[in-house]
Amino acid sequence: MEILKTVFITLISTTLINNVVLSQFLGLCPFLGVSKSTKSAGGMGGAVIFVITVSSLLASLAYTFILKPLGLEYLQTIAFIVIIAALVQFVEMFLKKKIPSLYNALGVYLPLITTNCAVLGVAINNVTNFNNGDFSALQTVLMSVLTGFGTAVGFAISILILAGIREKIQFNDIPKSFKGMPITLITAGLMAIAFFGFQGLI
Repeated sequence: MEILKTVFITLISTTLINNVVLSQFLGLCPFLGVSKSTKSAGGMGGAVIFVITVSSLLASLAYTFILKPLGLEYLQTIAFIVIIAALVQFVEMFLKKKIPSLYNALGVYLPLITTNCAVLGVAINNVTNFNNGDFSALQTVLMSVLTGFGTAVGFAISILILAGIREKIQFNDIPKSFKGMPITLITAGLMAIAFFGFQGLI
């Protein structure tokens, strides 16, 4: 029962309360760039869920069982970037071969996942938060994966909501000076305020 409670609280916290985009303001480049349609936003959300979850697993394993025992913690950023870049290349090759329409829709934003600060930020936060002696090696890895998955789902929810709103308002009578990115930034700001209301859940 305690395990289920921990899983539930972690998922709610990472998905809604500490949303990576709307609370921590990480990953804004793909969030704003790929949210013009729900189809491309869904594809980006799925790709980010895969990359962040798997990179959280691999980064935690690398840090816990290789870098930390050897005293090479200072190499964590370089190691994590290599892991993330390899995963993004895998996703890019898969989409290019299996779903070329989505690959073309994502365009330049797909390789940008490699430099997406949300992906690297989650990996670094995980090893910082769960390698402090309070958790065993297995718990550290499992919590990292859970946190990574919750954070990625939070990103996907955010980008899908923004894409849906942008599809609806593109035909509205918006003042010329607010068309395009200004109204998108205002919408994202209002979403951040709305998500702030989830603070009282836990």
